[in-house]
Amino acid sequence: MSLQKIIRRIIKAVLLLFVISLGGIAAINIYVIKTTEKWILSIDEAGQIENIDCILVLGAAVRNNEIPSAMLNDRLETGIELYKQNVSDKILMSGDHGRKEYDEVNVMKNFAIKSGVPSEDIFMDHAGFSTYESMYRAKEIFQADKVIIVSQKYHLYRAVYIARSLGMEAYGVPSDVRIYRGQEYRNLREAAARVKDFFIVIIKPEPTYLGEAIPVNGNGDITNDK
Repeated sequence: MSLQKIIRRIIKAVLLLFVISLGGIAAINIYVIKTTEKWILSIDEAGQIENIDCILVLGAAVRNNEIPSAMLNDRLETGIELYKQNVSDKILMSGDHGRKEYDEVNVMKNFAIKSGVPSEDIFMDHAGFSTYESMYRAKEIFQADKVIIVSQKYHLYRAVYIARSLGMEAYGVPSDVRIYRGQEYRNLREAAARVKDFFIVIIKPEPTYLGEAIPVNGNGDITNDK
């Protein structure tokens, strides 16, 4: 067989593998979205569900450890509105506080307090380093079995899928109130993240940190670190 034919066969094999991979990525994304979209609700629809353990607000970028980004601001506003609509009497702020110089969760809690939510009704998960870890810790550390998750809609499909794969009764309420810059890039990243977490929830590895239980039906000030 000539070298030219060998190269052609290699190229065809690589192209075939690429097409199959793309098909697999698309299939997993469609599956995750289609199996969870029925649990993505409006604020009014969420208000019809009883005995919600907590409103789980997922973290996002903050500036100077003081100011929430646009996406986080809208998640917080939506979570606070759910609280004020009596969807649940507890809020769990889950985000990245792995370094002293970067602290999402205290920014989130302070925002909610300034909006009139009592401190004792706000729990902080300082080790919500990823969507998977936030869901795992919400169940295992904060003992939340029935939750309303708040994030932008493109992210909620994966969050709800993970939560339900871990045994939680989870619903999502979107916090999309504006157009966010760079959303096309986020959509691409999210497509890859759905594939990653599709397999992760099969294995169910422990998160970076566990620890003693902090039931979300107690006093949120136990999670204060300042």
